[in-house]
Amino acid sequence: MRRRPTHRSQPSWFSKAFLPDRSQAGFRPSPAAGYGILAASVLFLLLGSYAVFFSAFFPHTGVWALDVLARDTHYKYLAIMLIPAGTGFVIANWVGWQYYRNS
Repeated sequence: MRRRPTHRSQPSWFSKAFLPDRSQAGFRPSPAAGYGILAASVLFLLLGSYAVFFSAFFPHTGVWALDVLARDTHYKYLAIMLIPAGTGFVIANWVGWQYYRNS
């Protein structure tokens, strides 16, 4: 039985782009970057928790930004709901891309 030639996949744009060589054994990301991401995550969690849950139980703080979040009844949920909605959108697009590539 003769084998038919199959289509070879072309290298993607990602492999053609210039990427720094990170295969070196001594490469490590900066600890400051990790601490910065951790601090931003904790700050976002605390601010979102105050805006959504705790602002109804505490009096106004006198801090303008926190008081605006406490008085808001609609848009304070937008930032919190963007995370699961964005995650679902990204996952759905990734699954669709996998179906497209493997069809």
